[in-house]
Formats: sequence, structure tokens, C-alpha cells
Amino acid sequence: MTLSLVVLLPFLGAIAAPLFAQAGRTAIAIASSVPALVALMALFPYWKRLSEGGVLVQTYDWMPSIGLSLSFRLDGLSLLFALLILVIGLLIILYARYYLKPQENVGKFYALLLCFKGAMLGIVLSSNLLLMLVFWELTSLVSFLLISFWNHKKDARRGARMALAVTGGGGLALLAGILLIGRIVGSYELDDVLAAADLIKAHALYPFALTLVLLGAFTKSAQFPFHFWLPHAMQAPTPVSAYLHSATMVKAGIFLMARLYPALAGTEQWFYMVSFTGMATLLIGAYVALFKHDLKGLLAHSTVSHLGLITLLFGMGTRLAAVAALFHVINHAIFKASLFMAAGIIDHETGTRDMRRINGLWRFMPHTATLAMVAASSMAGVPLLNGFLSKEMFFAESLALNLPGFWAYVPPLIATLAGIFAVAYSARFIHDVFFNGKPVDLPIYPPHEPPRYMKIPVEILVFACIMVGMFPAISIGPLLYAAASATLAGDVPDYQLALMHGFNLPLLMSFLAFFGGLLMYSQRQRFFDFHARFKEIDEKAVFEKVAMRMEDLASTFTNKLESGSLQRYAMLLVLSAIAVAWRPIEELGVFIGANGLSPIDVPTLIGAVVLILCAIGTAAMHRSRFDALILLSVVGLMVALAFARFSAPDLAMTQLSVEVVTIVLLMMALYYMPSWTPIEASWPRRLRDIAIALVAGIGMTLITLAMLTQPFESISGYFLEHSKSGGGGTNVVNVILVDFRGFDTLGEITVLAIAALGIYTLLKNTQLAPPPGDGHGHPWTRDAYPVMLRQIARPMLPLALMISLYIFLRGHNMPGGGFIAGLITSVALVLQYIASGIQWTQARIPIRYHNVIGLGLLFAAVAGAGSYAFGYPFLTSTFGYITWPVVGKFEVASALVFDLGVYLTVIGATLLALVSLGNLSPHSATTHIKGGL
Repeated sequence: MTLSLVVLLPFLGAIAAPLFAQAGRTAIAIASSVPALVALMALFPYWKRLSEGGVLVQTYDWMPSIGLSLSFRLDGLSLLFALLILVIGLLIILYARYYLKPQENVGKFYALLLCFKGAMLGIVLSSNLLLMLVFWELTSLVSFLLISFWNHKKDARRGARMALAVTGGGGLALLAGILLIGRIVGSYELDDVLAAADLIKAHALYPFALTLVLLGAFTKSAQFPFHFWLPHAMQAPTPVSAYLHSATMVKAGIFLMARLYPALAGTEQWFYMVSFTGMATLLIGAYVALFKHDLKGLLAHSTVSHLGLITLLFGMGTRLAAVAALFHVINHAIFKASLFMAAGIIDHETGTRDMRRINGLWRFMPHTATLAMVAASSMAGVPLLNGFLSKEMFFAESLALNLPGFWAYVPPLIATLAGIFAVAYSARFIHDVFFNGKPVDLPIYPPHEPPRYMKIPVEILVFACIMVGMFPAISIGPLLYAAASATLAGDVPDYQLALMHGFNLPLLMSFLAFFGGLLMYSQRQRFFDFHARFKEIDEKAVFEKVAMRMEDLASTFTNKLESGSLQRYAMLLVLSAIAVAWRPIEELGVFIGANGLSPIDVPTLIGAVVLILCAIGTAAMHRSRFDALILLSVVGLMVALAFARFSAPDLAMTQLSVEVVTIVLLMMALYYMPSWTPIEASWPRRLRDIAIALVAGIGMTLITLAMLTQPFESISGYFLEHSKSGGGGTNVVNVILVDFRGFDTLGEITVLAIAALGIYTLLKNTQLAPPPGDGHGHPWTRDAYPVMLRQIARPMLPLALMISLYIFLRGHNMPGGGFIAGLITSVALVLQYIASGIQWTQARIPIRYHNVIGLGLLFAAVAGAGSYAFGYPFLTSTFGYITWPVVGKFEVASALVFDLGVYLTVIGATLLALVSLGNLSPHSATTHIKGGL
């Protein structure tokens, strides 16, 4: 329960925190901090167990038939990322309190931030790959909303759309990869997947599964060639950039590679795909960062570069490289989050992020400048800071790669070159912003230090940079070892976290990178001139051009396919079905199976002939709408009789009730339509349609004959056997609806409720001019509510309600149930509206059908969730027997409450739809009662 609570807490906070928005930014910031604090306290008791290599797994069944469970796992790796998410999230909340302006929608911002925190915790704590994918997609959706938080800015909207398109596409690839892994292993549980590492790597589907999983990881973590979305997401508020794009979201892909490292790594395909992608990203990001004038643009491309460094380390495939990758995950999150927040302070206090204008800020903001320079030095890999240590490990691993011939020199050279660029763009950050002359035309002048508490998050992170850099074994050693143990399945190599490892080649590479970077920066004008020779690619413009091109192609195809003709759509649908089904039917060959045909008696033959003739008559007389409706009602009646004939009384009663409601609904709609439909097609077209219909009808007949005359095993035996023992009822149909397939029924009544509310919304302010008479020019009768109809309808109401109650109560053991009873009640009440009018009926039944729908859904949901209190899955029902006076022993089932929800929802939805239509008529226009709807 602990781990699920940790994931759930931020989502609960997202609901509760905005309630404090009216109390001020401080109040909502404090409220938003509570979930993270509680989550940290919940995780603290497991620290000792996890540091020793322990694993905590908590599993709750959800959809076992498809392998999806609410399964959560806490080990060293997930603890590392959970701490990054929670701790940095707390600092971001404090920082955002002072960054956001009072007039901004802080309630929305904090709610989205907490939702994102919960989604990230769901990713790192999920022990089921399908569950992890759910949270994976949720991060993409919430990040889209956070990046576009300033939706009045066009660049913010475009950057959000780009991020969603790239990461969403990667999510689809990841879905396919996870499904392939599940097919190979036979399970989506992480323990099973990691234990089947050899099976996965030896399987023929491994290359496809690996490629798809890596696509998901690369798009999320902005790896080449998908790196372009991250810099354009910098239009988001700086707290979003500091949280999503340095410490959390972009680390999701890194986490995925670390989590599946034992199962997927160790092959040549892994080495080439991951290492070369990381190498390309490392160099491209580092190169472009040097030439960016936007402060956050420089930090964004440096983030891309460092993510490439981490990916390259994982791609090397050695155990120590994986440890170095995890170490740099920690260090990068610390110094990059602090740098982004420092950049936000500079932007907040100067009004710009253009590094060509924000010069000489040391004189105005010495405190902020000192913090930013320490963080930037850590990014450059200066000794005594945390970035230096993980960079040393990176250099050492680049030297340790056992590649043949000339290729052995490539990784160290690339690592050193990347280090040179890192020092150069870090030096530019420090020199151009805090020194290099005086500010140029700042929007806010003179700049000054931010509020005291706005700097505290930066101070904490900068202090962490120093502590990890000077005392790595004490400050971060145990957490890093626990994370490495979980990533490497306990096979952790010997390594040493120390301030210095003596004079060796990695240290020499560090000196070369440091002085080479300073030299490069000192000659920056030459490099800028060289860079200016090449036309800079505007990734946003390219993306927009591709998106518009795809949109144009889709529009062209849609316009050719969709002409606005319903008849054409129906024709294409039927032709498609014929094309798909033709080959299987041809291969089947025999259309009457071994069981043969059942004998046909005279009543059945007569019913079938009447049904066929009425169906043909409906199509033939469709231009006369009223006549076609009458024939259609006969078709419905014959279908109900067919159900009764073949021992399906529940279906017969349902069909009959639905038929009455449907006919009333169509009659109301036809009132506003012409009585005759114009001739819409020529004879050749009609002959074509008849031919298509005959082919489709013959095909369906052949399929039906083949299916029903073949020997087969029906699932009905299972339901017949377990209906009484498992569901407590002898009416198998009702037990299926409220127990075995109760989740389907809950979804169906929810859809019914939404449809009724949609009809009400569309019609509530609609007024249609009714025709003055029927299609033959005869005026309507002045007697809107005939006396005979009223006299018959009113005494029928209590009788119908009594029958409805009887049908409802007996439904668990005899034909009936909530759906049928609800339709009977609805028909009885609709009859009152038709016979006596809305005003008369509503005065005696002052019910808001919205409330009836809501009450029905509430009953159904409570009945389903009640099983949780007793430790059973959702919608598990129970039953027992009680003894009543006079009545005696009586069975009571919890499914009765669920059936009551069905009953109320059907009544509310049916009457809301029908009365909404009835309010359009001239007889009810002057007697419209709002309370009735």
C-alpha cells in the first residue's frame, strides 16, 4: 500500500492544492509541498533495506487477463529517481512561489506540476511494464500543458506541440516494444522480464523489441535525431524547465535504459545503437550550445549533450560505465536544475535572456552570480565539484573500451572534445553574463537580487554540488551503490569515489579539456565566424513544415474520401467488409457444417417471412417516412418474438421495451421533418446499391450458416455452472450483466448517460418551427392531449410502476433486471408526458433527470468499489440469505445495488433525451418547466 500511496499522493495534491489559490501564493506553495514531504517520510523506513540490495514489490490485481496489474517496485534505482523527483520537486515549488506573477493562474500551474510529479513517480516505481507505459504517456500529456502554460505565446504553443508529437510518437514505439517483450517472456512483470534476459536476447524478436524500446527512450530523453524538441520547449516557465527538462522528464528515457539494462544490454546491437546515438547527441548538443545567445537555449543544448553522455555510458555495455552513467544522472540533475533556476532569476530581474545584453551582472547580483558560477563550473567539470568526478569516470571508461585498431582512439578523442566544448560554453555562460562589460538596454534596469527565499533552492543545490564533489563517498556513495546494484542485478564492480585518483590519463584528459575549453572560448570570435558560414537549421520551421505537409495530405485524402454523403459512406463500409470477408469465406468452402440445419416449424416460418417482408418494405418505402417507421416497428416486434421463440425472454423483454422507446423517439423527430423524402438517386445507382446489398446479405447469410452449423464449445456452460454459486442468481443473463461482465455494463450506462446529456445540451436552447400540418396538408388537431388517451394513460402509471418494481426485484433469479425495469418505467412516464403534457406531468413528478442519472452512476460505482473494502477486485459481488417476518427466508445480493444504479441511469437518460425532444413541440413550448430537466 505504501508505494501506491506514494504515487497517488501528488494526484491528490493536484486536486486539493488549487483550493488554496485564493489564500495566496504562499498558501498554495505550502499545500503543494505536503504530498512530497509525506512521500519522503513514507519511503524513509525502507532506506536501510534498499541500501543492502533489498527490493520491495507490492502488487494488486487489475486486469490479469491482459497482464496488467497495479504492481509497484522499490529498489535502489527507483529510490534514486524518486528522490530526485521529490526533493528537486520541493525546491521547484518554493522557487515557483516567487517566480510566478500574482496575476498568473498559480492554481493551474501547481496542479499540473503535481500531476507531472505523480506521473514520474509512477514511471520509476512501476513494476509492470504496461502500467509504466500508462504513466509514461501521462508525462507527455502533462508536459504538453506545462510547456504551453503561457498559451498566449505562439512559441510556447508550438514548442508544446512539438514535444508532444515527438514524445508521443516515441510512446507508440515503446508500446509496441513492450508488447513484443511481453510476448517473448509471457509476462509484463519486471521481475519476470529481468529474469528472462537470456531468453529475450536469444529470441528472433529481440532486434525489433530493442529498437522500439530505444525509440521510446531516445525520443523522451532528446537523443539524436529527436533532440530538437527540447530546446524549443524552453518557452515554458523556468520552473518547468528546471524540473522537467533537467531533472525529471528527460531522465525518463535514461531511467528506462537503466531499468531494462539487465534484460536488453550486452549485445552488439545494443552497443552500436545506444553508444553511437549517445556519441552523436553528445557532440551535437555541445557544439550548438556554444553558439546560442539565449541563456536557456545554451542550457537546453548543454542538457542534450549531457543526456548524450549518459546514453553513451550506458551504450558502452560495461558495468563500471553503467555506474558512471548513474553517477552523472545525479550530478547533472543537481547542477543543471540550479543553473536553470539561476537563469530564471536573471530573466526575472533583467527582463531578458539574451546573453548579448545581460553583461556585467556581477556588480548588481553578486550572490546570484556566485551561485551560478559554481553550478556552471560543476557543469564544466572543474575539480572539487560533483561534475568533475562523473566526468573523470566517463573519461576512464572511454579509455577502457576494448575496440580494435584505430577505433580504440575514437571514444577518448570524442570524450575530450566534448569536455572542451563543455568548458567553453560554461566559460561563456560565466563571462558573458556576469562580466564582459556593462548591460545593454535591459528591459529592467538596474537589476537587483531576487527575494531571499527565491535563492534558497539554488543555494541548496549548489551546496550539494560542493558536498558531492568534496565528499562523494559519504554524501552520495550509499545511494549510488544501491542504484547500481539494482541496475546491474547485484553484480556491482569495484569502484572508488574519491576526490582524486592520482595522476593518470583521465586526469590528463580533464586538464586538456579544461585548458582547451578556455582556449576555445578565448578564440570564440573565430569560432563564431566559422559557425556563421553555415546556414542554421530552424528545427521549429522544419517541424512546422512537415506537420503542415502531413496535415495537407490528410485533408486531401479526407476530402476525396468524404463527400458528405451518408449513402456513400455506407457503401464504402459495406464494400470494405465484403473485400475483407471474401477470401476467408472462399477458403471456408463448406457453408453448412456437420450439425446441419434445425427443422423449421410453421409459426417460425411465418414470423421469418413477416420479418423479411417488413424489412424489405422499410427499404422500399423509405421515402414515406411514417410508413417506413411503422414497418420498422414491426421488424423490431418480430425480433422480440424471435428471442422469445428461442428461449431468450430477457432479450425479448429488452427488445420490446427498447422498441417502444425508439419508436417514440423517432416519432418526435419525424414531427419536424418532411413526410416525404425526395428521390436522391437514379435507377442505375439504385440497381448498384441493390447489388451491393444482395452480395453483402448473401455473405452474411453464408457466414452465419457456417458459424452456427459447426461444432463449437460455447462459453454458456461456464456461466450456467457458476451463475448460482458465483453470482447468487439463477437468471444467467442478469448475473452476467451485473457480476461476470459488470464492468462492461458500467461502461454502457456511462455512455448512455453521456449521450443523454449530450442530447440535452444540444437541444436545451433550440427552438424549431413545427410544420403547420401533416404531409398531405391536413392541419394538426386542436386537441393536443386527447381525453381518451389521458384516461387510459393515468391509471396505467401505477400498474406499470408496480410491474417495473416486480421485474426489477426478480431479475436476479427470473427474467428481468434493472435495465428492463428502467425501460418499463421510462415508457410509463413517457406515456404521461404524451397524454397529459409536460406541465401537468412535471407538476406531479418534479424530478431533475440529471440528478437521477448521477444517482444511478453513483450507486453503480459505489456497488463496484465496495468490494475494495473487503479486499476483493472492483465489482466483485456477494450474496446471502436473511429471514423476514411473514416472507421467510429471502436472498439478498450486493449486485442488487449495482442493478439499482442501472435502473436509475436508464430512467434518467431515457427521459432526459425524450423530454428534451418533447420540449421542442408547439404544445410544450409555452409550458416548458426547467425544473423537469
